[in-house]
Amino acid sequence: MAFAVVADDIYKTYKKSDVPALGGVSMSIERGKVYGLLGPNGAGKTTLIRVLSTLLRPDSGTATVEGIDVVADPIGVRTRIGLGGQYAAVDEFLTGRENVVMVGRLYNVPMAEAQARADEVLERINLVDAADRPVSTYSGGMRRRLDLAASLVGRPDVLFLDEPTTGIDPRSRVDIWELIRELVSGGTTLLLTTQYLEEADFLADTIGVIDHGLLIAEGTSDSLKETIGGVVVHLGVDDAHCERAITAINTLTGSVPIHDEDRDLLVIPAEDGSRSLVEVVRAMDDAAVPILDIELHKPTLDDVFLSLTGRIAEQKPPAGSDEKREVAL
Repeated sequence: MAFAVVADDIYKTYKKSDVPALGGVSMSIERGKVYGLLGPNGAGKTTLIRVLSTLLRPDSGTATVEGIDVVADPIGVRTRIGLGGQYAAVDEFLTGRENVVMVGRLYNVPMAEAQARADEVLERINLVDAADRPVSTYSGGMRRRLDLAASLVGRPDVLFLDEPTTGIDPRSRVDIWELIRELVSGGTTLLLTTQYLEEADFLADTIGVIDHGLLIAEGTSDSLKETIGGVVVHLGVDDAHCERAITAINTLTGSVPIHDEDRDLLVIPAEDGSRSLVEVVRAMDDAAVPILDIELHKPTLDDVFLSLTGRIAEQKPPAGSDEKREVAL
């Protein structure tokens, strides 16, 4: 098995903070595969991307991209990678085409070839019609797609995309998903950070969950879901009866259910399927807890994420989080 990206025990602490942004992260990405990195805001996703793309030196640990050490030979790494950040890094005063050509020239691609490559990637992301308009006239989704085009013009072996579809419309998100799958089918290796669990579920061969600078789980989507159990009950109750419901479920199952406050749900493993569902209904009746909603289904990545981190994926960073500093560096 050939790995395109390898990180070994990466530590990184920012100035004015005693809490590591990365507390010893190790991971590897097989060549030609998609690795989806999930985590709440401030968990360390952007910091890891910055280390692997040579924008930030780790305090300790080692990392290689296509066998090239990111600290010892950053220029060598940069010739092999493409990077799309959380915010579209485009020049508003240039046209879309001029932006892409400029990045191609920064990769030392000859002008004629850079122009040809720009035409190619603009067509792939459906921006040909707007290619000669100033970027200042582009929508947010168009700018994100243009940023992706710029990251592709160097024809990278490894592509790092840091939350590439955050804040764009659903149609543009699907377009980017289709492009990513096309790139990977052509042999590109991709590390994708995202807060959208459906995005990781759809795209990633392997998913890692990072929280507080630690990689706390890793596996395929299906294997991570199996850690919750084969089937779960989603139980909706109002706030006034939530504690009573939790106590009743604890008495019934011997464990405390996962409380998803944002979705107003209790997530309960249901090893016996429909029988477990009936038992939950009876327990709520005995405890005089009104049921607002109840559902039996297979676990989702939302359930996995919540059970691992205690938060939902799109939650805002807690007060004092390093997220703002992490993005700025």
